[in-house]
Amino acid sequence: MQKITPHLWFDEEAEDAANYYAATFKDAKIKNKTKINQTPSGTVDIITIEILGQTFTLISAGPYFKFNSSISFLVACKTKEEVDAYWSALSQGGTALMELGDYPFSHRYGWVQDRYGLSWQLMLTDIHEANQRITPTLMFVGKVLGKTEEAINFYASVFHDAEVGDILRYGKGMEPDKEGTVQHASFMLERQMFAAMDSAHEHKFSFNEAISFVVHCESQEEVDYYWERLSADPGAEQCGWLKDKYGLSWQIVPNILDEMLRSNDVEKVSRVTEAFLKMKKFDVNALKNAYEGK
Repeated sequence: MQKITPHLWFDEEAEDAANYYAATFKDAKIKNKTKINQTPSGTVDIITIEILGQTFTLISAGPYFKFNSSISFLVACKTKEEVDAYWSALSQGGTALMELGDYPFSHRYGWVQDRYGLSWQLMLTDIHEANQRITPTLMFVGKVLGKTEEAINFYASVFHDAEVGDILRYGKGMEPDKEGTVQHASFMLERQMFAAMDSAHEHKFSFNEAISFVVHCESQEEVDYYWERLSADPGAEQCGWLKDKYGLSWQIVPNILDEMLRSNDVEKVSRVTEAFLKMKKFDVNALKNAYEGK
């Protein structure tokens, strides 16, 4: 099981999007579907999908957050034909951010927002070096511009199995980006690759809750550990969600909660839903007691 999984917030299109991605990407599959009732958003659909080995969770929970390009997903492709096929599918009803073409860093690359607003970078690369086909990529802009290196070192200090990889920096004459800031950096958290960059160009967006990262925890001690180290905004703490000091959203979730919510016992699911909606940081014992009706 992946320790960290991207979580995508949709208004009401999660199931439609899951089917769309499953049809677009090779070897993609929908793993499970869950419904939760009586939430502030009404009935919520939660869908888990696997795309090229990367697990995503999609949720339909109301029109509160919108995707933007502060977080994108870089897809390592084996051939130009694969890049072109994904571009053709994802660009339908979408918007090209960097046109498909030949670039110094890849002979076939394009950056596109799909019909739902989710950003994908499609790149021809040496597939023998790409053990992970999809890499979440963070763009630090606005108030957190110039903090990419600090942030990835912070994340590497929080997660146990972590490593900071190569850092490519902006040089002279690359304005508006400042010399020495991060043009591209790779880092690993819990054996999963991430990438990050600074961008001083004018952007009218920043990190928000539309894309968060779920940290799957085995125990209360583990929940406490990540919560204490990552949470930096008390006002953003709700139902296992938090924001770190760079504005990135995380969810610190005990694995047992996922198991509870997938139960066929409607009353148990209702009780545990009522319980977790009142929580900020999840209390594993309280969730167990609610589930068992204690």
